[in-house]
Amino acid sequence: MEVPIEEKPFPAWSWSVEECLKEYGVKLERGLSTSEVQRRREKYGWNELAKEKGKPLWQLVLEQFDDLLVKILLIAAFISFILAYFHGGETGESGFEAYVEPLVIILILVLNAIVGVWQENNAEKALEALKELQCESGKVLRDGNFVPDLPARELVPGDIVELRVGDKVPADMRVAALKTSTLRAEQSSLTGEAMPVLKGTSPVFLDDCELQAKENMVFAGTTVVNGSCVCIVITTGMNTEIGKIQKQIHEASLEESDTPLKKKLDEFGNRLTTAIGIVCLVVWIINYKNFLSWDVVDGFPSNIKFSFQKCTYYFKIAVALAVAAIPEGLPAVITTCLALGTRKMAQKNAIVRKLPSVETLGCTTVICSDKTGTLTTNQMSVTEFFTLGGRTNASRVIRVEGTTYDPKDGGIIDWTCFNMDANLQAMAEICAVCNDAGIYFDGRLFRATGLPTEAALKVLVEKMGVPDTKSKNKITNSQNNMVESNSTVKLGCCDWWNRRSKRVATLEFDRVRKSMSVIVREPDGENRLLVKGAVESLLERSSHVQLADGSLVPIDEQCRELLLHRLMEMSSKGLRCLGFAYKDELGEFSDYYADTHPSHNKLLDPACYSAIESDLVFVGVVGLRDPPREEVHKAIEDCKEAGIRVMVITGDNKSTAEAICREISLFSKDEDLKGQSLTGKEFMSLPPSEQVKMLLRPGGKVFSRAEPRHKQEIVRLLKDMGEIVAMTGDGVNDAPALKLADIGIAMGITGTEVAKEASDMVLADDNFSTIVTAVAEGRAIYNNMKSFIRYMISSNVGEVISIFLTAALGIPECMIPVQLLWVNLVTDGPPATALGFNPADVDIMRKPPRKSNDSLISSWVLVRYLVIGSYVGIATVGIFVLWYTQASFLGINLVGDGHTIIELSQLLNWGECHSWPNFTATPFTVSGGRAITFSNPCDYFSVGKVKAMTLSLSVLVAIEMFNSLNALSEENSLRKIPPWRNPWLMVAMSISFGLHCLILYTPFLANVFGVVPLSLNEWFLVILISAPVILIDEILKLVARNQRKVKKEKVA
Repeated sequence: MEVPIEEKPFPAWSWSVEECLKEYGVKLERGLSTSEVQRRREKYGWNELAKEKGKPLWQLVLEQFDDLLVKILLIAAFISFILAYFHGGETGESGFEAYVEPLVIILILVLNAIVGVWQENNAEKALEALKELQCESGKVLRDGNFVPDLPARELVPGDIVELRVGDKVPADMRVAALKTSTLRAEQSSLTGEAMPVLKGTSPVFLDDCELQAKENMVFAGTTVVNGSCVCIVITTGMNTEIGKIQKQIHEASLEESDTPLKKKLDEFGNRLTTAIGIVCLVVWIINYKNFLSWDVVDGFPSNIKFSFQKCTYYFKIAVALAVAAIPEGLPAVITTCLALGTRKMAQKNAIVRKLPSVETLGCTTVICSDKTGTLTTNQMSVTEFFTLGGRTNASRVIRVEGTTYDPKDGGIIDWTCFNMDANLQAMAEICAVCNDAGIYFDGRLFRATGLPTEAALKVLVEKMGVPDTKSKNKITNSQNNMVESNSTVKLGCCDWWNRRSKRVATLEFDRVRKSMSVIVREPDGENRLLVKGAVESLLERSSHVQLADGSLVPIDEQCRELLLHRLMEMSSKGLRCLGFAYKDELGEFSDYYADTHPSHNKLLDPACYSAIESDLVFVGVVGLRDPPREEVHKAIEDCKEAGIRVMVITGDNKSTAEAICREISLFSKDEDLKGQSLTGKEFMSLPPSEQVKMLLRPGGKVFSRAEPRHKQEIVRLLKDMGEIVAMTGDGVNDAPALKLADIGIAMGITGTEVAKEASDMVLADDNFSTIVTAVAEGRAIYNNMKSFIRYMISSNVGEVISIFLTAALGIPECMIPVQLLWVNLVTDGPPATALGFNPADVDIMRKPPRKSNDSLISSWVLVRYLVIGSYVGIATVGIFVLWYTQASFLGINLVGDGHTIIELSQLLNWGECHSWPNFTATPFTVSGGRAITFSNPCDYFSVGKVKAMTLSLSVLVAIEMFNSLNALSEENSLRKIPPWRNPWLMVAMSISFGLHCLILYTPFLANVFGVVPLSLNEWFLVILISAPVILIDEILKLVARNQRKVKKEKVA
C-alpha cells in the first residue's frame, strides 16, 4: 500500500525549494496536470475542514435523564401512573384528577430536560467559525496556465499558487519565489505575534521548530499584508495548522468536565439516592405487618395473607418519599440565579455565554492569559525616542504617552519643542513620508491599515506637530473632525509633511539591508533620501550624525558607543527599535523625477539599494511596543490579593514577554526569572515531574513562543493538578485551550469569531480587569447559591422526616406527592431565587479561592438540617394529629367546622376502621360553605382528611418561608443581618404565600391539589406552630458562633 505524502515526516521549511518541487514532482513554471490533480485528490481529499457531526436532538434529550435523581423521579412517576390507573376509581378520583401526580412529575422532568438541552455546549459553532477563516479561491497554476479564481477546496499538495497583497492563504504552503523584494504575512491570530512576519525562500535548518520560526512558510487562514510570491502547497484540509487547531478544539470539547457545583450536586444526589432507598426500606420494614401476615405452625410460617391494596398504599408512601427528598425546583432556581448573574456581569462588560461558567468563575485559582491583545492593547505605539543634542556625546531621550492609534491619546511628556529643531524635524519628516500606513475608526477603536509600526509612527508625528506655526494652528483647529465620512482618520501633520516632501520613488525593505527608504522632492527642488530600518544596520552605513542645530558631525567611536548603549537600554525594556537617517547627496538620483529617468532601472534591482543607502546622516532612534493596558497592573495586584495565580502564555518572543510581565508587576523589577520564564518548547522538553514542579511553584509564570498544543498541555496539566483554570485569549491559536479550560475567556473587540465561539465568557471591553470583577461576582453568586441550595435541601429534609413519621406512626399520609411537588417547585422557588440577591461580602476578594472539593454541606450544617427537619416533621404531623384528636389547642378552637374528634389510638390504627363496632364520623363544613361528606365512616381517614392535610401543607409552607429568613446568613443572627437587607426576599415570601393562598381559595386548583380553604382561626394556629423554627435556628447559630470563638481562642 502506498504511504500518503502527508504521513511522511516532511519538514518542507528545512528543505530547499528545488527539493520540495522534486518531492511533489512539480515544476514551478508549469504546475500540476489535471490528471495528476485528480489522482492526488483521491489520495488527499478536498482542501476543507472536516465537518464534525453534532449530537442529534434525541441524544441530547436522553442525556438529560441520565441522572440518578431524575431516574428515581421517573420510577416514582411510573408507579404513580400505575396506581392512578388501577385505583383512580376506588379513591373517588376520575379522569384528569387521578393522573395529576404522574403528569406533574413528568412535566417537571420535561422542563428540566428543555433547560438542560438549551445549556448543552457544543464545539460546532467554534468549528463553523474556523471554517469562515478559510480562503474561498486562489490563483493557481495548472497545465502551464494560471486559473485566476480556482475554488480553494480544489487545491492539492504540490499545487503552485500565486499570492498577492490582501490575499487570504488557502493552505499551508512553502514560499518558492518572491515577486517583490519583500513579503509579509499577518499571522497574529494563529501564532500570537503582534507584528506581521517577514517571509522569504531560504531553508530554516531545524527539523522541529515553532511556527514562528518557519519564515519560509505561509499558513492557511493568515493574510498577506505586503508583497507577492509564488508558493508550493504542502498540506491541505485537516493537515494544515488550522486543521490541527480544529482537531484540538474537538478533542478539548470531548474533555469538558462538569463545573465544581455540578460535581457537588451529583455527589449529593448519589448520597440522597442511598438515603431514599434506606428510608423506603425502613418504612416498609416498620409497616410490613399491615400488608403481610402469617401464622407459625411447627416453627414454619403458614396461612400467609397478603393485602395488595395495603401494599400499594406503601408504594404511594415510597413515591411521596422520593418526591419529598428530591428538590425538583433546584435546577430551575439555579438556572434563574445564574441567568440573573449573567445580566449583572453583562452590565460590567463580561458577557457569559454558558450559564454554569458564572459559578465556576468563583473558584478560579489560575488565570492563564495570552499577552497580545489581552494584557496589551494589540496596538503598536511609540514609547520613547532619542536624538543627539548639541554635542556628539549628549543625547536627548523624549518619552511619549498613549497606548492606541488615537492621535489624541496621550502626548509627548514635557514637550517644549513646538519650534522643532533640525533633528526633530528630520525625524518627523521620515516618520510621516517614509510610511505607507493609515488609520481608520471602526466606531469603537482606532485601527491601523498597513504595518502597525508605521501606523504608530504616524501617530507620533501627530503628537509632535509641525514646525510652521500658522499650519500648526490650522491643524489644531481641524482636529475636532478627524474622522472623515469613510471612517478614515485625517492626519493633518502627516499630510503637511507629505505635501511638503513629495515622494518620487520607493526602495522596498529587504532582509539583507534591513531597511526601506523613499526619495522625496524637497521644497527647495532638491531630492533627499529618507531611510528607516534596523538601528545597527543604519549605523553601519552612516558616516555622519546630525546635531540639534542641524550641523553634521562625522561619527566617531565614542558617538557610536553612546548610540548603541541607548539602543541596548531601549531593547532591554522590550521595545522594538527603529533607526532614522537621511541623505542629501544622491548623485545620479539627485534629479530623479519618474520611471522615465535614465537611472530608473537601478531602482528595480534590490541589489543596488545598499549602495544607494550609504554615507547616510543618522538622526535618531524610536522605541515602539505593544503596550500593556493601563488597568492591568491593578488587576494583577487584585489577583495576588485574591489568591489567584496569573500565568502568561504567548506566542511572542521571550524578552518582549518578560519585559511586559515586569511592567505589569507579575514579576518584580530585579526578580530572577530562572524557572519562571520558559519558551513553550523548553517547557515541553522537561520531564513530567519537572513540569508539575514548575507549575506548583508560587508566583507568576510566563511561557513564550507557545504554540496551540503547548497552551493546551499547560491547561491540561493545571487541571490534572486540581486547579480551576481560566484561560484568556483572542486568536485562533487560543481556541483549543479556551475550550479545554474550566473558563475560556475571549476578547470581544479584538477577538476572532473562533475564539469567541470556543469561549465560556467574552469581555466586551477587552479589559483584563473585567475578569477580576467577574471572579468577584462569581464568588458572590456561589455564596448565594450555597445559601439557597442549603435552604431548599433543609426544606426537603423536613418533608422526608414528615413522611417518615407518618409511615412510622401508621397514620394516614398527611401530604400527597402533588402537594410536595407544588411546595418544592413553586412556593420554595421565589425565596430560593431571592436568596441569590444577597449582598456580597466586602472582603470577598481578600479571601483565597475556595477549593473545588470543599463540601457543599458540612457536618455541622447537616446536624442543623436534621434538627430543623425534625421540627418540620413534628410540626406538620403534629397539626394533622391535633385536628383529628383535639378540640382545642392553646385556646384556639379546632372543632368550629363540626368535624368528629377521635382517640389517638384510633388514628394510629385507622386501617382497622372497618372492624370497629359503632364507629361513625359526621360530615363537616369548610370555609366557603362546602360540606365534606362520606358514605362510609372509614372514608373519614381518606376523603375526610382534606382539612388536616391542608393544615399540614400550610404549616410546611409557613415554616419554609420563616426558614428562608434563617438562610440570609449561615452563622449571623437576624438581629445582625435583618430581613430588609435583602428586600427581594420579602417580596418573594409574599409571592409564595400568595401562590399558596391561590390553590387554597380557587375551587379548581383546590380539587387538583386536594386542599380546602382555611379560616382565620386556623391560619393563626398555622403561624403559631411555624414561627418557632426561627428561634430554633437562632439557637443553633449561636452554638456555631460560640464553637468558632472557642476554636479561635485555642489557636491564639
